Amino acid sequence: MVKLRRRFLFKVIRVSAKRLCLVILLLVIGCQQAGIGANNPTLRTNEAIAEAELDKQLKINRDALLKGTSEQMRIDAATVMLFSENPLAREILLDVLKQTENSAARVAVCKALSQTRTAKEPVKNKNDFIQPLLEILTTEEDFDRAKLAAEATLIFEYEQIQQRLEKIVTDTSLSAKARLNAIYALKLQPAKEAILKLMDLLDDSEKQIADAAEKALISLNIPVGEDAGSRRQIRDEFNRMGKDEFLRVWKIRQQQEKRMRELVIQLNLWKGKYLSALGKRYDAISDDADKGKFLAEHLGDSETDVRLWALGKVSQWRIGTTPKSKMPTELGPILVGLISDQDRSVRLKTAKLLSLMEELNSAEKLLEQIKTEQDDEVKMELFVALGRACYYAFSPTSGIKVPKEIRKQTLEWAAKYLSEKEPKKVQKGAEVIKKLLEQDGLTSGDVDKYLGLLAERYNQQKKEADGTLRGELLGAMAGLCAQSVYKAESAKRFAALFEEALRDETDLVREAAVSGLVYIDKAKAIKILRDFVKDNSEIVRKKIIELAGEVGNQDDLVWMREKIGLTTEGEPAWQAMLKIFKRSEAAVLAEWIDKFDSPTPNTKGKLSDEQKVSFLEMAERKAAGENKLKMLKNIRRKLADLYKKSGDFEKAAKYLGMTLKDARTAEQKEPILADLMDVYLRWPNVKSAKDLVANCLLEKDLDPNGAVVGVIDNYLSNPPAGTDPKAVLKALTQINTSSERPKWLEQVKLWAGRLGRAKESDKPEEGGN
Repeated sequence: MVKLRRRFLFKVIRVSAKRLCLVILLLVIGCQQAGIGANNPTLRTNEAIAEAELDKQLKINRDALLKGTSEQMRIDAATVMLFSENPLAREILLDVLKQTENSAARVAVCKALSQTRTAKEPVKNKNDFIQPLLEILTTEEDFDRAKLAAEATLIFEYEQIQQRLEKIVTDTSLSAKARLNAIYALKLQPAKEAILKLMDLLDDSEKQIADAAEKALISLNIPVGEDAGSRRQIRDEFNRMGKDEFLRVWKIRQQQEKRMRELVIQLNLWKGKYLSALGKRYDAISDDADKGKFLAEHLGDSETDVRLWALGKVSQWRIGTTPKSKMPTELGPILVGLISDQDRSVRLKTAKLLSLMEELNSAEKLLEQIKTEQDDEVKMELFVALGRACYYAFSPTSGIKVPKEIRKQTLEWAAKYLSEKEPKKVQKGAEVIKKLLEQDGLTSGDVDKYLGLLAERYNQQKKEADGTLRGELLGAMAGLCAQSVYKAESAKRFAALFEEALRDETDLVREAAVSGLVYIDKAKAIKILRDFVKDNSEIVRKKIIELAGEVGNQDDLVWMREKIGLTTEGEPAWQAMLKIFKRSEAAVLAEWIDKFDSPTPNTKGKLSDEQKVSFLEMAERKAAGENKLKMLKNIRRKLADLYKKSGDFEKAAKYLGMTLKDARTAEQKEPILADLMDVYLRWPNVKSAKDLVANCLLEKDLDPNGAVVGVIDNYLSNPPAGTDPKAVLKALTQINTSSERPKWLEQVKLWAGRLGRAKESDKPEEGGN
């Protein structure tokens, strides 16, 4: 072991003293246990690196890299292998960079490569790592991990990676993420050519790429120019620079950037303190009118952050407003005015807030701003707010008067959004069309036009694999069939689409289709939907169950019974069955009493005792109402048994009493009397038990082998917890009987003797403790 450690120390002499201590610790741990972090993901290394070819030391390093329990352990292992003379160590590192299963190991190699920039000796043959690192830029979805690969490329001169890196950043066939990763790598390179390439990207056709290039240049404190002429001038200035001059300028700009970052940190610190102080002042105000004045003042502040703070407080107030606490009306015009604020963030936040405040008369201003708004996200939020403002303005209870032309133009904007490629925009367009078509006031031509646009856009989406947008569009169409002045027109237009959509692979689409059919005609819908009671979507299944409860018949009882006992659908199915039973005749319930009594092969269809009681109570009312006496006797006996089982002895006694009245012969009465006695004793209700025996003795002597005596005997032999057998026996002995009841008198003596002996046996022996 000592020799192994010494040999290992000579091989890693290049690493720093601090890292060397960690590596030695790593080796000790590796030698003490087989496999480090055995539960962590392992790497599928190249099959050519056979286990047998790895020496013991390299195996330890490899396992530490792949399975190390801390990031520093993995980085140390990667560093040792970077400087190893063993070619297999290099192959392991390259394999780690090429695979995606073990991201922790991949990160460690990238960080180890970056740290070699300050090493005393360079890594040999470092060009081996160019291609794997650049491949990470093109394939890594996680930007933070891609950044590490980009930072690792700084170990190369820019000329070594220029051609391949610039190819990535200009390749339009690659994903936007891959190109953005490459832009970050370009930003890091202290090379004039990298800056020039970023300048070229300012004119890229993809806005996301152009914006990222602009931000990268600005972060380097490099001007981007206002127009093509100024950009050409800046580019020419950089072209004239030699390498030394550029590096000097680069260094100065990096120092400026660092100073700017420090100033921004300080600015944000003081900004935070100021806004915190504002918040305390605001919270200290108790009067709503004064709060409104305070917010109105700060909504008009010259500082963007203050206006955003005030908008946030208005939003909180709006969401938390109760009838007793309403915002002052003077805030309305100020908020509407902020729609055209010079700052994008203020406009965006205002638009989102106004979508919650439909009662403000903002439709005209919103429409005006949409026409001039350049920011795509802000424009969409303004559109959403406009749709809701129009909906409110044209509602019957609104006191706001808005020209019909504004609604007409809002619908035109909705049609534009509906035709967009971006799903979110399409969904917003459909939502506004749905809202505005719920209200009266449109011509039949306009109604037909916009219903047709919805159907047309839905049909276009049928070609798409992702059905989410199809589901949202169909949901809007279903909503129009639910609550709209034009419900009949909507039903006529969309009914066939709903029925067709029941076979769509996307759950959301089928769920919307079911809703649409239900909204149109429930009775017709249940006939169609019986074929879909086993749909993969739980929402679909529950909707059909609910519908069956509303309009279903006896046919639906059969398939719903199969769902009883299921975790999520069992209770809704049972409640739906009860609704059907409630509107059925007594004969139907009588038939189902027998069906529920039939054993089932599993828990499906098996009622709980509570469900049985609720069903039988309903059946009892039906039977009594239709004078079904035989059915009534059967139900009451079953209810008595269920109440006895559940411990509700009062109700059990009530139903046994009813059953006893219906009994005609002694043979019919005897088992009922025995059950009634058992209930009285378990309740316990000693008086009722005594009266029952007394009444029996009035008719005849009680045989020791009779059912009633048997129940009492079992009770006295093994009384339930919480009952007092002595009190029962005392009550029984107090019954006045004549000498003509010798069997009963003898039985009472036997019980008294038995309890007396039991009492004697419970006493402690003399001299005992």
